[in-house]
Amino acid sequence: MERYLALIVDDEPDILELLEMTLSRMDIDCHSASDLATAHQLLEQHNFDLCLTDMRLPDGDGIDLVKHMQQHYNNIPVAMITAHGNMELAINALKAGAFDFVSKPVDLSVLRNLINTALKLSHKTAAGTDTKNNETKTPPTEETLFGEQPLLGDSAIMNKTRATINKLARSQAPVYISGESGSGKELVARLIHQKSPRAEQAFIPVNCGAIPQDLMESEFFGHKKGSFTGAVADKTGLFQAADGGTLFLDEVAELPLHMQVKLLRAIQEKSVRPIGEQKEFPIDIRILSATHKDLNKLVAAGDFRQDLFYRINVIELNVPSLKQRVDDIPILAKHILDKLGATQQLGADALQTLQNYSFPGNVRELENILERAVTLCDTDNISANDLQLRNTKENEEIIANGEPEIDISSSSKSVPLNTELPLEDYLGNIEKDAIQQALEKTRYNKTAAAKLLGITFRALRYKLKKLGLE
Repeated sequence: MERYLALIVDDEPDILELLEMTLSRMDIDCHSASDLATAHQLLEQHNFDLCLTDMRLPDGDGIDLVKHMQQHYNNIPVAMITAHGNMELAINALKAGAFDFVSKPVDLSVLRNLINTALKLSHKTAAGTDTKNNETKTPPTEETLFGEQPLLGDSAIMNKTRATINKLARSQAPVYISGESGSGKELVARLIHQKSPRAEQAFIPVNCGAIPQDLMESEFFGHKKGSFTGAVADKTGLFQAADGGTLFLDEVAELPLHMQVKLLRAIQEKSVRPIGEQKEFPIDIRILSATHKDLNKLVAAGDFRQDLFYRINVIELNVPSLKQRVDDIPILAKHILDKLGATQQLGADALQTLQNYSFPGNVRELENILERAVTLCDTDNISANDLQLRNTKENEEIIANGEPEIDISSSSKSVPLNTELPLEDYLGNIEKDAIQQALEKTRYNKTAAAKLLGITFRALRYKLKKLGLE
């Protein structure tokens, strides 16, 4: 049975001995180097499966080795050994292309998790070849990975996005996914996960804006039975549920400041402490995050912690808006119509109208438009009239200006006070009436309606489902 081979680069004999013993117990052979020059020689002489390198070396910097390996040996995952608490150097290593990092003093359980993940990555090539078993596997297509939600498009910007996703999947660096609402940020996050060595483990998406603030710590970190009123049983938090896999923090800008502090500590220490628990539990997760808001502006305004921003924004991936890739609209429209089971085809005038539209709601809005058109169309061809995009300029102005046009006072008048009705139901009726007004004003453009109401698109979707308005 062929054994794995690791390169360890460190000038401290005690650290080298610890690492060699740990890897030996995992059936991994080692070659050691105490400086960069020796490391370069060993890289030329052997086919390594992974590399562990210290940050400070006698003849240079460990980051220089990371950059060298990215250029000449990018198939070998390399992890950085950093001083405890020095997150700035760890982040710089990740940006340079390091697979992951481990802090001194080395936690052996963290190190073993890192090594196991690195070995999965080492032999997961783009062509699907397992070099250890010399076996070629058919790489999964986006359709097999996501069923009815492939990342479609042949435009240059989408090809570049897919190439970036493939590259990011080989790293453990936190990725901040930016982009407009409806552009497919969660789909991109799922794709990064599915192409990574964590693909067999859990992908846990969480909408940070949909969790009540008083339940947020319990949702993220869990709690012990009896730790507070209502804690009738032990609860596993989202961090622990994602252990070994990926945690996707959607709408991360909605996190309150007190939770930003707790989240930063959990990410830095790679451990969590449930409410009511005396000890911390180590976690092995990759953090992906997203928001449609401008985090740089929120940091400048003091609404988002700068240290947390730098920690989750090691690498930024911007998902292009639909107006940046209008050439992809025919492919997307065909896929959506097929998914709807539509018998109609998109007429030439309808396609031209779509390609001239700015799509403030992006792909999600395209889905809504076509679903409505399929319902209204009485012929085999969907025409421009079936799309009902005549008042799009008004909707775009609503989204751009965010001017409040919903009169809540008139909404409450349209729902007569009923003293026999519970307060929650009465308020629900007012909320329902306000949402219906917003939808009517925006010709059922949900993105514009959410802007009118001053809530996120996801919050509107939740309320539509809750109130039975979908």
